[in-house]
Amino acid sequence: MKASRLAATGALAASAVVVLSAPAFAHVSVQPEGTAAKGGYAVVDFKVPNERDDASTTKLEVTFPTDHPLASALPEPMDGWNIKVTKSKLAKPLEVHGKKISEAVSKITWTADGKGIEPGYFEKFPVSVGALPEDADELTFKALQTYSDKEVVRWIEVQKDGAEEPENPAPVLALSAASEDGHAHGSKAEDASDDSRTAENTAADTSAADSSDTTARVLAVVGIVVGALGVAYGVLAGRRRSDAS
Repeated sequence: MKASRLAATGALAASAVVVLSAPAFAHVSVQPEGTAAKGGYAVVDFKVPNERDDASTTKLEVTFPTDHPLASALPEPMDGWNIKVTKSKLAKPLEVHGKKISEAVSKITWTADGKGIEPGYFEKFPVSVGALPEDADELTFKALQTYSDKEVVRWIEVQKDGAEEPENPAPVLALSAASEDGHAHGSKAEDASDDSRTAENTAADTSAADSSDTTARVLAVVGIVVGALGVAYGVLAGRRRSDAS
């Protein structure tokens, strides 16, 4: 009995070690290139890892949020992938830069025309999006990942407050606070302006220094010439006195 109990306990311990040591599977996620500020524009990357050893990822479908629709969503061209952008009518038009937008991107689909994402690799799918909402802290994008063996993994589960992460969480984009001028790109413009003013001031200082240096050289040459003339005059005057005596 003791031996059987010990064997059972050992088996349970071994299974627990296996469970604890099992790697956490990566999932489809979204991250900004830099920052994604409220009210601004950003380039975001949908990162797609291949979790299978015997199949490639051949298709990615990303559904855009309807509670905070984005007026602009422009995918970057990618070698080896065909891209389809789907737009839908908005129940409530958006006003962007004084213009009313009646439709927005509802889904972007990437379909591989080659090998896709092979086992052991991941790929990023960049999209320029905006204007980002000012009244939200995050945006949720639901995604479908299709493999070459026709398996579809649905990354659509929304994280609930206080709950553990779901098995197939939807990609979530965290939004940072808006800049003081309300535009994410304002600081870059200010930096460029500051650089221009600095260059102008440097050029002015350099020009003034060059002018001062040139004046000093001219005065030095004049001084040498005057000094030489004085020496020559003194020599001639001495000779005249000698001749007169």
